[in-house]
Amino acid sequence: MLVSNSDRAARLHYMANGFRVLTPGDHVTCAVSGARIALEDLRYWEVTGQRAFVSATIASEALAPR
Repeated sequence: MLVSNSDRAARLHYMANGFRVLTPGDHVTCAVSGARIALEDLRYWEVTGQRAFVSATIASEALAPR
């Protein structure tokens, strides 16, 4: 029986120039909005906090100094 990664959250390790898949899946969840991000659309993340963001705007707001 084949196991599909469809509709399953992936667990990733975020690095400076990419990410490594730790647990297979087809998406991750935005740390701020909770939106699903397909792995092929994932462009914004934080290495130190190991968090994904759905857009540049959300990432900038989340990472702005307080």
